[in-house]
Amino acid sequence: MVAPPPGGARTLNAWRRWGYRLLPGDLFSYVLHMRPAEWPIMAGHTLLGYVLAVGLKGAGRQELGPAVLALVIWVIFLNGGTLAINSVFDKDEGDIGYLNAPPALPRHLLHFSLVLLIGGQLLALLLPLGFQIAYAICFALSILYSVPPFRFKAVAGVDWVINMWGFGTFTPYAAWAATGRPLDLGHGLILFAFCPLFAGLYPLTQLYQFDEDRRRGDRTLALILGMRASLIVATLCTLLAFAVLGWAGIVLASGLKATALVLPLGLWLAVLLPWVAQYASWTPAQHQRGMYRALAAWAVTDLTVLFVFAT
Repeated sequence: MVAPPPGGARTLNAWRRWGYRLLPGDLFSYVLHMRPAEWPIMAGHTLLGYVLAVGLKGAGRQELGPAVLALVIWVIFLNGGTLAINSVFDKDEGDIGYLNAPPALPRHLLHFSLVLLIGGQLLALLLPLGFQIAYAICFALSILYSVPPFRFKAVAGVDWVINMWGFGTFTPYAAWAATGRPLDLGHGLILFAFCPLFAGLYPLTQLYQFDEDRRRGDRTLALILGMRASLIVATLCTLLAFAVLGWAGIVLASGLKATALVLPLGLWLAVLLPWVAQYASWTPAQHQRGMYRALAAWAVTDLTVLFVFAT
């Protein structure tokens, strides 16, 4: 992609102009490289674990304080620090995930990202051991993912595994662990189901950048598999995720409520099956719209899981 004109990143929209007035110099650039546009998505998936632990009817309100602290630590310190350190080593000039027209890298972004990541680990000591361990694992994965000489984000397949576990399962588990409640088999299956579900979503996020990644020589998972195989893998992983959710419904004796899972499954298939059939004629813009439809199906899945297992 073409880099924005000088100063364009700072004046791209009213939000940017307001931010740079409030935080002069490069200060707002630090915030932007934490990619706050992703925070609502990350927060929603994190809170899934808390609501599964305490239910939707108000039980467990005593755990609300630790859950809020866990949310801040996980979303801002861990996720924000991870994305900031990713920016340091990617040095992107064109649009990237959740950040269009990224501003020039501020001078101390690496130090800033490390302060966030290490500070989050220290704050995690205020929460139960399960949360501390989950944070430590994802902290290590963040470094392995972005920082040379490891930089596993450039190793197709390894990047996939890191993301499916880190975002898919460990993220909601962290909020569950913050309540201090032990994890039973049924709820463990629910959290695990989001691992193959994210395994299905991940290659879909790369298809609209297929040609650009090929030109740059990046060996993404989608490029290694090819577009058709990526879509087939996404479909199979999605089916596996819903099979695990169905298993959780049996273990937790969810009864007829578990049939509601047919709704998000149908939405996923409505996104994926036409994509598999028509991908060869789609433009990058159509692939990008397909990715956003998949994200909407993910949101419906989260809400349905709460209806089935937290009410």
